[in-house]
Amino acid sequence: MTSLPSRRRLLVTGAGAALGLGAAAATASPAAASANAPESVGGEETRTLDELYQAALAEGGKLVIYAGGDVSTQADGLRSGFKSRFPGIDLTVVVDYSKYHDVRVDNQFATDTLVPDVVQLQTVHDFVRWNEQGRLLAYKPAGFSKVYAPFKDPHGGWVAVQVSAFSFMYGPAAVGSDVPTSPLDLIDAKWKGRIASSYPHDDDAVLYLYTLYVRKYGWDWLARLAAQDLQFARGSYTPREAVTSGQKAIGVGGSGAPLASGPVKWVLPDGATPFMSWGQRAAILKQAKNPTAAKLYLNWRLSTGEQQAATNGWSVRTDVVPPTGLKPVWQYPNGNLDGFLRFMADRAAVERWKQTFALYFGEVRGEPSPGWLGLHPGA
Repeated sequence: MTSLPSRRRLLVTGAGAALGLGAAAATASPAAASANAPESVGGEETRTLDELYQAALAEGGKLVIYAGGDVSTQADGLRSGFKSRFPGIDLTVVVDYSKYHDVRVDNQFATDTLVPDVVQLQTVHDFVRWNEQGRLLAYKPAGFSKVYAPFKDPHGGWVAVQVSAFSFMYGPAAVGSDVPTSPLDLIDAKWKGRIASSYPHDDDAVLYLYTLYVRKYGWDWLARLAAQDLQFARGSYTPREAVTSGQKAIGVGGSGAPLASGPVKWVLPDGATPFMSWGQRAAILKQAKNPTAAKLYLNWRLSTGEQQAATNGWSVRTDVVPPTGLKPVWQYPNGNLDGFLRFMADRAAVERWKQTFALYFGEVRGEPSPGWLGLHPGA
């Protein structure tokens, strides 16, 4: 449900995370560092990736990650990249909507049946709550000091490992010279029946994007959009899929690479038009069975090489320069980084927005794109 990025990156653009407008994001309290991990107390990890790899092999060579996403194949790039670099680690990445992963982990806490070592989710508010509950291991991977400050808990309870962003997109071949540059263009009669969207009331990131549009363009705009006979589906990868296949000309509510060429153009709007962005958070659970392998994973994800390889061009690190034509994501005021965090914190407002969009677009229909994974996937 988060953006279906490319296969190179699992966007934890999983479904489910939503931000509530108006509430200030809570400040995370530090989780106590484990006694056998002194490197997490004062500074960053000093071991190299190879040293951590050997320690992870000695620990047992296993790692389980619960990652927010729409379909399991979104994690193929992550799986292949990690396995190529660390072939001896038995890696399991379970992809599901973040709104199911978070309550799944809560239930595992309650029943003492915890499965994952790492959680990597779109539901940014959960990391604040878990940190306050003492559920997260305080740990600072190498390069932690270079991570953009709002993308990390200062005590190492959690850290963002990738940048995600949602906007609208179009097929250049399908739109021709009628290129949409603003959500206002989407209510033109010529696009009726030619727009695909993920359900805003099924994925909190898409919900926030639509909320930004309503706040900018008004309820009349939304009513006119609802009359455009949109094709809705579950999963934020579905608008891109519909545009890529030529089934629809325009997609709303998905991720993409601003500078990429190809059958789909993801729109990075100018300063007058909103889009939404966030840092996809990851954390090691304090009860993790494989904490060393989990530390290896975080160090690998934050390494300069991996950050430079981000397919959308944005890094969570301040010392990784974006490609020509892009600024760091935090330099786009219309990207609403801070707004998403506030939105997610106000769960009552999130629910009101969801039910309101259901009135305009109808109830969410269809099976969840990752399938029904049950209580303990990856066990």
